[in-house]
Amino acid sequence: MTDQPSTAAASSEGKRPRVVLGVGGGIAAYKACELLRRLTESGHDVTVVPTAAALNFVGAATWSALSGKPVAADVWTSVHEVPHVRIGQTADLVIVAPATADLLGKAAHGLADDLLTNTLLTARCPVVFAPAMHTEMWEHAATQANVATVRERGAVVVEPAVGRLTGKDTGKGRLPDPEELFELATEVLARGVAEPDLAGRHVVVSAGGTREYLDPVRFLGNRSSGLQGYALARAAAARGAEVTLIAANVTLPDPAGVKVIRVVSTGELRDQVVAAAALADSVVMAAAPADFRPVGVSDTKIKKADDGSSPTIELTQNPDILAEISAHRARDGQVIVGFAAETGDGSGSVMDHARAKLARKGCDLLVVNDVSGGAVFGSPDNEAVILGADGAAVDVPHGSKSALAHVIWDQVASRLSG
Repeated sequence: MTDQPSTAAASSEGKRPRVVLGVGGGIAAYKACELLRRLTESGHDVTVVPTAAALNFVGAATWSALSGKPVAADVWTSVHEVPHVRIGQTADLVIVAPATADLLGKAAHGLADDLLTNTLLTARCPVVFAPAMHTEMWEHAATQANVATVRERGAVVVEPAVGRLTGKDTGKGRLPDPEELFELATEVLARGVAEPDLAGRHVVVSAGGTREYLDPVRFLGNRSSGLQGYALARAAAARGAEVTLIAANVTLPDPAGVKVIRVVSTGELRDQVVAAAALADSVVMAAAPADFRPVGVSDTKIKKADDGSSPTIELTQNPDILAEISAHRARDGQVIVGFAAETGDGSGSVMDHARAKLARKGCDLLVVNDVSGGAVFGSPDNEAVILGADGAAVDVPHGSKSALAHVIWDQVASRLSG
């Protein structure tokens, strides 16, 4: 595969990014209509290539109306334009949603009996499969072997979501939310690189802010929104990684293809991170754990005293998760990334405190945010300096949290490959 121009590059040349939306013959085909709408409304030039079976679920008229283009499933329509070759050759991205077990099998074995499978063979751009099928079909050894094969060849295969399937069945095999598939597609397009550099890697990301309850209604917490951690999880999935996201009190939708574990307290976060880190190539601690917790938690709401006096709350320190996983690496070569939300004071600048923290925590990389005046928290944008234990320092200018996430993964990937 060869690299293709990124979305930004295509836009600068006055061209709309060209996306092929392949649609397999599953009940989840109706969800692809929402994905198509989001792609077209955001300025992408989308060609829909359904299978013949997919047209039993959503007709050609619907796809044509939403994309603004004629739709065909066979190689004979407009044959003079050689669509079975040209569509794949000119694409900046191919995303197949839903990808059925049958489609994954054909892709793995290079079969080409319709327009979509021919397109998959001729595409030299990034290819993303979003499988959707019953749990038993997804877990079957044949399907798993086919998934492993297409991943080895450079495609991104999104892990299915867990939830309600056809009929009364529930389990793993549900098509991820179309909005999250759209976010993943734009992440892949933005990089414009056909080979996912985190393929075969397992990464763990923590996000959000922990809560330490004082009583049934009150807690000690912080302002972390989880946006940066979620951006990191999406970016890693787009780069082919198996991603475990440990989310503390976050209400954002689950990123496509990411396993999400929800926690509340710092103790719960610590237990889940340590367990997940045992199988991880990299752990990125983007969550904001509370430094302290109450020694005791009241079973009932703490009432105001009639005499106006205030209750005394005794605190104890929480475990230092970043220092623990850095000191006790679960695997050789594991890359640990920490975050530091710092402000300068009389004892030193933001970078003074950050360098001291990097040395104290023992991690490989520390992402430093200057949060003076409440900057960063809850914002879609960020800027940072990434410090390395090897003395490296990378300035990341003001931009989206997604852009920062990719710079962080660039640094992680270079250390993993080194």
